[in-house]
Amino acid sequence: MNKDLFLQSAPILQQIQESGYEAYYVGGSVRDYLMGRPIHDIDITTSAAPEEIEAIFDHTIPIGKEHGTINVVYNHENYEVTTFRAEGEYKDHRRPSEVRFVRDLYQDVERRDFTINAIAMDEHFEIKDFFNGYNDIKNKVIKTVGNAEERFDEDALRILRGLRFKSQLQFQIDPATYQAMADKMEDTAFLSIERIIVELRKLLEGVDAPLVYPLLNQLEFFKFVPFFKAFNTAAIKVKEPIKFELLIALLLFKEPSEVALSQLKISNDSKKAIHQFINIFEALPNIKTKKELRVFVYDYGISVLSYILDMSNTLSANGLELSHPLIFNHETLKEIDQNLIIHQRSDMMVNGKDILEALDLKGGPWLKEVLRKIECAIINQEVPNKKSEIVNWVKTHVEI
Repeated sequence: MNKDLFLQSAPILQQIQESGYEAYYVGGSVRDYLMGRPIHDIDITTSAAPEEIEAIFDHTIPIGKEHGTINVVYNHENYEVTTFRAEGEYKDHRRPSEVRFVRDLYQDVERRDFTINAIAMDEHFEIKDFFNGYNDIKNKVIKTVGNAEERFDEDALRILRGLRFKSQLQFQIDPATYQAMADKMEDTAFLSIERIIVELRKLLEGVDAPLVYPLLNQLEFFKFVPFFKAFNTAAIKVKEPIKFELLIALLLFKEPSEVALSQLKISNDSKKAIHQFINIFEALPNIKTKKELRVFVYDYGISVLSYILDMSNTLSANGLELSHPLIFNHETLKEIDQNLIIHQRSDMMVNGKDILEALDLKGGPWLKEVLRKIECAIINQEVPNKKSEIVNWVKTHVEI
């Protein structure tokens, strides 16, 4: 089990305790520790109020002081320390109307989502497990803390989180918890699309995504989410963990729609990746020769095309035709990439100005076409990447 992060931060717990307060590790890090999974960050919970934490430590940052969270800087690392909290009534099925600080650990963990995330642990690796979360970890069960309908009524994002945990951890969902998911799914309409996509990305890339994606459709999750409600999401087959952008590209490719990607509120890089996948879907069936594949690798890069190859089961299940495996395979992609003479247009030894001067012509739409022909000729070793040779090649091979 990976104890390093806990051991590094143990002095923080000890210092809080020496000041007369309780302090524990809590949440996902404890769950992952007990499962023997990698741990990337830790959360600390304490009976000390935010002002008391600020008084205990020399270097703190009040990143969420009104909600009880203080960032403690220790040995050049940042650790989030949050005061035990109890919450008032929830509004919009997402946010509590009030947060009040308490001194009792039980009150803090009883407000959490699932039993597997409600386990506290001290610096000696002794656990405080009020809701049998460790037993649920051993039995691989996802179960809410207390009444499932109440937990989901408080925060509808917990429904998606529970499905995400199933995908990542390969656990089963407790029947009562699953029924409550079905009963409360319509409340996900209150959630922001940004929060939904954060969870959906993790869910789709989980090892059990092929099992959980159909559950999203079975539970009618997508009909409550902008953008997705315009598509027949059940028509998409997921055969392996999949990137969010690839799923969107499949939806748009199989069911061309006027619905705008802007509804998803994703980054420009994500939009670019989606359009790139669609372009690849359209081009792949037409790649018949190694010469065509060489330009294809240059245009899209080995990383993206290798991923497309890795996703061949899902693509085939959705009726997408790949190029012939004797042409389009990992070994050939690697060989082509290693032997590409240029990897981007700026690697060419000529630019548009050079061509205009050499041909004594004015610019126009033709220039873009000529530069593309030069690119392809260099890639396919029809002309060396030397200025004089390229200019001569254009004069003898390109009709303008």
